[in-house]
Amino acid sequence: MNRLRNRLILIFAVATLAPLALSTWIFVVAASSAVTRWTSTAELDRLSKSLEKTGRELYQRSRESLRQDAALGRVTPQRFLAAGRDQWPAAVKEFFSSGEAEHFAYGGQGGDRLDYLVRHGDDIWVYSTSLHGVGMLDLQAEYAQARARVADENSRDLRRGFTYTFLGLTAAIWIIAFVALTYFAHRIARPIRQLTTGLSEVAAGNLEHRVSASRNDEIGAAIRAFNNMADELKQSQERLVYVTRLESWQALARKMAHEVKNSLTPIRLTMEEIAARQSGVGGEFYQQAAQIVVDEVSSLERRVRAFSELSSEPPISPKPLDVNALLEERIALLRAAHPEVVYSTRLAPGVPKVYADEDLIKGVLTNLLENAAQAVNPGGVVLGVTAAESGRVSIEVHDSGPGLNAQARSTLFEPTISFKRGGMGLGLSIARKSALLAGGDILLVPGELGGAAFRVLLPAA
Repeated sequence: MNRLRNRLILIFAVATLAPLALSTWIFVVAASSAVTRWTSTAELDRLSKSLEKTGRELYQRSRESLRQDAALGRVTPQRFLAAGRDQWPAAVKEFFSSGEAEHFAYGGQGGDRLDYLVRHGDDIWVYSTSLHGVGMLDLQAEYAQARARVADENSRDLRRGFTYTFLGLTAAIWIIAFVALTYFAHRIARPIRQLTTGLSEVAAGNLEHRVSASRNDEIGAAIRAFNNMADELKQSQERLVYVTRLESWQALARKMAHEVKNSLTPIRLTMEEIAARQSGVGGEFYQQAAQIVVDEVSSLERRVRAFSELSSEPPISPKPLDVNALLEERIALLRAAHPEVVYSTRLAPGVPKVYADEDLIKGVLTNLLENAAQAVNPGGVVLGVTAAESGRVSIEVHDSGPGLNAQARSTLFEPTISFKRGGMGLGLSIARKSALLAGGDILLVPGELGGAAFRVLLPAA
């Protein structure tokens, strides 16, 4: 799983390449626009200057040609006599008032005609020639506009404006990328901080602390591994506490078994001797009383043997075992002893073998199946289930009985007084001790049939 690494690489690439690409694109577009604008302005400047030169040359040539034609009489003038001065055009009146001897002016539509005004006494003669459709006045207006635009463009500091724009856009893109990177960094750092806090809590002894895992990458796998580790530590702590208490119980059981056995044996022998010697009147009563004492002593001896079994450490010979076959064999053995109980199984195919002592596992299964059969009513159901999980094999026993109350749950695996008929109160304690010796454990789990349910965990072979 390299999702976290790939995500970090992707975030880094987006945080660096995206702003770089966008900035480069903006730079290229802006530079292209600036170059185009500058090129257009330079071209306009060149064309306007060329137009000015051409117009001036055309004007000079047309002027000299018209003067020569007027001098040689090749052009008929329009005469404005002094007697009709009031009807003169404004341009003629202005020329007359200026006192000049001659003057050139544009006339016609848009200045497409050149007029040559000459003073003859108080009269004004006007010689005219066509400029062949070239409107000099229009040309002058266009030239003035072009020069004004060139001057306006030159007055602007394009480099500074372009630089400020580029820097502003680059800064905005960087800020957006930084905010995005901070957001993703927070998403990555937050579960790591939670995991660190969880490790600190577990190190401080709080084995109940768990970290919520909603991710499906390396961090999520680490969180799930942490939660599994905390579960294992908690179970190990519980097993350690149980083993420690079990050692105390075993020491007490050995001492009690030895002391009680030493007292029970002479009592039983004496009562048997009394029962054998009694005859005559009242002999039957003494025999019955002696037999009751002998039976109770035998019951106490059975309990002493049970405590001896709890305190003993049997030799262990582990080997690979088929749990499916072992469970079916135990159920077949107990089915004849409890014909009123319905036994069923749900065996997982391909369950790996376990590595444990066969006698210990048989004893554990026999105890759990026997307890389940005693807990159900006639016609009740006892279910055996096998499964494999996390390198271990589980064997579950469910019953349809009334279940366990809170008091029974609190002292479930402790050696205590049994309220079942014929019970010693040591069965589950011995069963869990056997499971621990086999490298596993017994847990109380929710029942599928409404009653109690136990799960035996064993290491896979």
